[in-house]
Amino acid sequence: MAEIKDKLRFIDFRIKFAHIFLLFICSLIILYLFLLQIVDIRHYKVRAHNQRMTKSFIMRGAIVDRNGLRLASDETLFNVYAHKEYFDHTPKELAEILSPYLKVNKKHLEKTINKKVTVILLKKDIDRQTAEKIKKLGLREISLDKKNERVYPQDELAAHVIGYYNPDAGTAAGVELTAKSILEDVDNFEPVQRTPRGDLIYDTGTDPISAAVPKVGKTVTLTIDSAIQHVCERELLNMINEKHAKRGTVIVMNPKNGEILGYAVYPRYNPNNYKKTDAMHLKNWTLTDIYPPGSTFKTLTIAAGIESGKINASSKIMDTGKMQLGSWTIQNYDYHKHPHPGLINLIYLLEHSSNVGSANIALMMQPSEFYNILSALGIGKKSGIDLAGESSGLLPKPYKWDKSRHASMGFGYGASVTAMQMLSAVSALANNGVRVTPHVIKYSPEEEAEKVQYIQAISPNTARTVTQLLMESVANSKTALNLEKYSVAGKTGTSRKPLENGKGYSNDLYASVIAYLPASNPQILIYVVIDSASSGAVWGNTVAVPVFKEVATQCARILNIPPDKNVVE
Repeated sequence: MAEIKDKLRFIDFRIKFAHIFLLFICSLIILYLFLLQIVDIRHYKVRAHNQRMTKSFIMRGAIVDRNGLRLASDETLFNVYAHKEYFDHTPKELAEILSPYLKVNKKHLEKTINKKVTVILLKKDIDRQTAEKIKKLGLREISLDKKNERVYPQDELAAHVIGYYNPDAGTAAGVELTAKSILEDVDNFEPVQRTPRGDLIYDTGTDPISAAVPKVGKTVTLTIDSAIQHVCERELLNMINEKHAKRGTVIVMNPKNGEILGYAVYPRYNPNNYKKTDAMHLKNWTLTDIYPPGSTFKTLTIAAGIESGKINASSKIMDTGKMQLGSWTIQNYDYHKHPHPGLINLIYLLEHSSNVGSANIALMMQPSEFYNILSALGIGKKSGIDLAGESSGLLPKPYKWDKSRHASMGFGYGASVTAMQMLSAVSALANNGVRVTPHVIKYSPEEEAEKVQYIQAISPNTARTVTQLLMESVANSKTALNLEKYSVAGKTGTSRKPLENGKGYSNDLYASVIAYLPASNPQILIYVVIDSASSGAVWGNTVAVPVFKEVATQCARILNIPPDKNVVE
């Protein structure tokens, strides 16, 4: 009996212990819930608050040209949603009500509303006026989601400069990419709280005006002049069509401050429809692709020869018409007309575009001398323009130069450049030897000091000497490069296009001209390149120069540049 009583007491003890233990656990749970809900030990209130916090609706800033013409801006559009959990109307009734506003067939809209999902997208990208009309209907089951749509009112104008912006994928190009931080910079930015449906939650700290009014980013002003841009694009397109060319560019720059005034690139595209445009049209090949510049490079060869002290303005260079370097023959383009010019001056060299004369100047310099001056002029380096995707070009190290490469460097075949790089290099000749960073964004004085470099690439005397030589050679010519009212310093070029695999050259040609005016006080530098023209005679003089003449004449008129020639009316 005593043994049974002991067992019962033990069982009773265990039951009491279990009751106490369970009570203890329940107490802990109650305490935890108290702390969780009242004391908020894990900061759930903060987390809930943060979940409700959203950015105010931000509109991207506008992009305008130097005169304030709008080139890109945000337009507010709305997506319309139906929420099944809040339905006060049948799908048929909703379709009847919304069909006139959404401009969607009633039966099709009813079918959409009947989808077996909680939230149904009824229509994308409706305008603000339509959205306001739908709001006034007071439909509890309908919500409107606000979004930005980037629009480009000038369509294709300056497309490769402006670029495009995809808010859904977060991708961009052109100034839309490089100026992203400015375009999305807003003052006094304050997050707000919203419900899951997007309705604003007002608390004591909410500024009703700030919460309701969309935030707008800063405006970006370009250096581009739309009038000049239009002329560049029109003249380029005319020549592309006339000569059935594949690609082309016209770039107009102020060599004194690096501002790009016009920047036409073909193939072109419409940023409003960039999603339907193929990659080749979207690419700004003038920054990414490299090519042999041909005879326009002779301007830099002469500059290097003068800068190194190997030649001067009065030097005579032996021109044998053609020369043999190992198994490779260098020959002037007019060899059959002028087989042995003999000793020539630099004006004759430029006027007749002597390959042999240019090669001999190059060979006067040590490879390292020539390389260092070309490098100082920016060959083999990015120009630093404020657009993405720029290539460095190709300037081989001097220890890799054999005699044939060394000689060919003199007339534009040893190095490969981008169009922007070549423009930047020649700008130093037009600006007393100072190479200024080319740019398409107009900066404040403080920003310019940080972003725009002024580099003394060659001496002022060298730059002025080369300018005088170029001006005299153009004045002697009978081509359209010789303008009636303005003295012009420039050079044409025609170079063979490398094959896709990089081994050898195709039969396609680059026809180009680079020139600045007035030569006495350069205000504009113009570079024209036409790639693979296939109709008629294809030379710099016949393809690129006519474009230059029209662009230069119109630019001088638009900018009101005083003539520097005595013109008899």
